[in-house]
Amino acid sequence: MDKFRMMFQFLQSNQESFMNGICGIMALASAQMYSAFEFSCPCMPEYNYTYGIGLLIVPPIWFFLLGFVLNNNVSVLAEEWKRPTGSRTKDPTILRYMFCSITQRSLIAPALWVSVTLMDGKSFLCAFSINLDIEKFGNSSFVKGMSETEKIRLLARIPCKDLFEHQEIRVAATRYIKCISQACGWIFLLMMTFTAFLIRAIRPCFTQAAFLKTKYWSHYIDIERKMFDETCKEHAKSFAKVCIQQYFENISGEMQSLHRHRSGKDDNGDEDEDKRSDEDKLLGIRAQDDMNKVLWNWHTCKPALALRKDQMDGENNSKLNGKINEGFNGFANGHPHETKKREWAVYYSK
Repeated sequence: MDKFRMMFQFLQSNQESFMNGICGIMALASAQMYSAFEFSCPCMPEYNYTYGIGLLIVPPIWFFLLGFVLNNNVSVLAEEWKRPTGSRTKDPTILRYMFCSITQRSLIAPALWVSVTLMDGKSFLCAFSINLDIEKFGNSSFVKGMSETEKIRLLARIPCKDLFEHQEIRVAATRYIKCISQACGWIFLLMMTFTAFLIRAIRPCFTQAAFLKTKYWSHYIDIERKMFDETCKEHAKSFAKVCIQQYFENISGEMQSLHRHRSGKDDNGDEDEDKRSDEDKLLGIRAQDDMNKVLWNWHTCKPALALRKDQMDGENNSKLNGKINEGFNGFANGHPHETKKREWAVYYSK
């Protein structure tokens, strides 16, 4: 369990690398699924086009949606988009950056599926076999006495090896359509690569500071959500522990006092330290209504991203108090202001 926990923590801390690995696995899975998939064209004019185009479009849509489902940033994006404004404004550029990042990763597996399907050419052959001119592929004298409906039915059987009798015409038509399909596949790959190149090349031309700002705050939103969840878990654990301890102390007071009498001083010291640590983790929130109010306020009115300068204020107060004490000591001992006074150190504890 410890190894799995360490692995899970590593994946959480390296979420970007983890998501890239997930996208790579999905891409390999799409190629493996296509190779293991048994393509069976119905060889009927009413269903060939639907089956061929559906195989080319439906699985990429599924892979695209699966990429959104497996990406943890989708919930972060949805929460940031739907949350009330409150004390913290919402930046549309951050939402666009997060959406584009999720979309880019989700498009890898669908693009690979479309590429492999077009390179193979079976779906293309099934979808467009009825549009062929059979006279271009050999002796087509057997077609002369057929009606238009019979010709379409004959052409629809070209993808099926067992149903088409004239193998020479079938081989020629299959190679012709597969050649067109592979050309479309290479054009698709070229377009995807060129688009990725343009995105990489054009990005430095824009303001880099704005891009860094958007990237920083998108990472901040994700990290803030994780830290808030971890803090809530720690508070819930400490709250439950203190509540259970108080319950047993109230119900079995005599047994607890007897147990304390028999136990040594070291055990009491350890228990007091554990109690203090749990009390500190409660952060002053000790009632159910207070915790519900905290969670509600966090959702409806997130605090503004402007940290208070408590440390600097403490230093300024200490300096001010030092000057006051210095002046008071000088007047009490009859010293003028110009003479050097004895320094006083003032310490404050939170």
